[in-house]
Amino acid sequence: MKFKPANNIQDLQYFGEFGGVNPSISDSSTYTFLSAKTMFDTFEGNADGCYLYSRHTTPSNLYLGEALAAMEGTETANVAASGMGAIAPVLMQLCNAGEHIVSSRTIYGGTYAFLKNFLPKLNIQTSFVDITKLDMVEAAITKNTKVLYCETISNPLLEVADISGLSKLAKKYNLQLVVDNTFSPMLISPARLGADVVVHSLTKFINGSSDTMGGVICGTQDFIDALRSVHDGACMLLGSSLDSLRASSILKNMRTLHIRMKQHSKNATYLAQKFEALGLKTVYPGLSSHPSHVLYKSMLNTEYGYGGMLTIDVGSLEKANALMELMQERNLGYLAVSLGFYKTLFSAPGTSTSSEISEEEQKAMGLSNGLIRFSIGLDNDIARTFEMMHACMKELQVIL
Repeated sequence: MKFKPANNIQDLQYFGEFGGVNPSISDSSTYTFLSAKTMFDTFEGNADGCYLYSRHTTPSNLYLGEALAAMEGTETANVAASGMGAIAPVLMQLCNAGEHIVSSRTIYGGTYAFLKNFLPKLNIQTSFVDITKLDMVEAAITKNTKVLYCETISNPLLEVADISGLSKLAKKYNLQLVVDNTFSPMLISPARLGADVVVHSLTKFINGSSDTMGGVICGTQDFIDALRSVHDGACMLLGSSLDSLRASSILKNMRTLHIRMKQHSKNATYLAQKFEALGLKTVYPGLSSHPSHVLYKSMLNTEYGYGGMLTIDVGSLEKANALMELMQERNLGYLAVSLGFYKTLFSAPGTSTSSEISEEEQKAMGLSNGLIRFSIGLDNDIARTFEMMHACMKELQVIL
């Protein structure tokens, strides 16, 4: 039977303590034991069903983790307080001093800064490559390489990673393939394509209301157990723990994720086609003009569409800023970072979410000052939205 992320989530059945249709929230930071022996066993990870301390995990966090693992098709998952609170422990758990990571060159600016500026303090080095060229990826692998890292759809250039091809390389060289799937929940299932670890910023599409930060690590039971170990687990010792109230909120929002992703995709596809028809340089994986359109289509869980992220290039930062300010003034969206909100969000990534990357490196990877990244919202009348955006562009002479 074909893998169905929404079905996997909906097939989970949770009841609250008093028969509620939502699971009860574990509003405690610590938990009692009936015996000292059980406390000791729990510290050692040998007491299933017992809870130790909320930095380790909570019932609420386990419910959310189970739903996210079901969505991604992994054995289990561990939730964290933010996307970076998931990414950083994974890489620090997998790599020791003197070891090496091969990463996509176009990734979220915070991840890039962590790899380039922070991990060298621990003597862990990273080579940044064009992830769409498997020969370049393979050429960057050394005897010290432990991890291949990429985003399914890269932030902000929307390059598409060949997950199956990267998985074959990872297996050939005994590496771990870590994939950030934040831009494409439900659309793509990296673990089904060979990824070893899948991470998300739950802050974005999965939560969907821009009111909560969260992250998740989806993987094998052994790897998640290692991350939670009281002795040397990066999640346990670094303390990037998600609050139970927030975990409960995200779990409830996940119930509508499949509906929201379909609408994000529908609206983004419509706008991308219209923008391209206007002559704007438009990048969207759902367009046949996207260099990885065929690859992306081959990986899709097709019922959810091509996603809600697109970019246009208006030629200069001045034009980009003017257009975004006018669109916000006309209530077409918000000039804001992040993504996955019910309203359209837009930003110029070169001076915001990718500002950690030097101008020289931005230029080398094709990130121009005029690039606007859109997270397309859930507008009911997307044709009206386009007409108003079109009017803004004509008024500012972005198009003639």
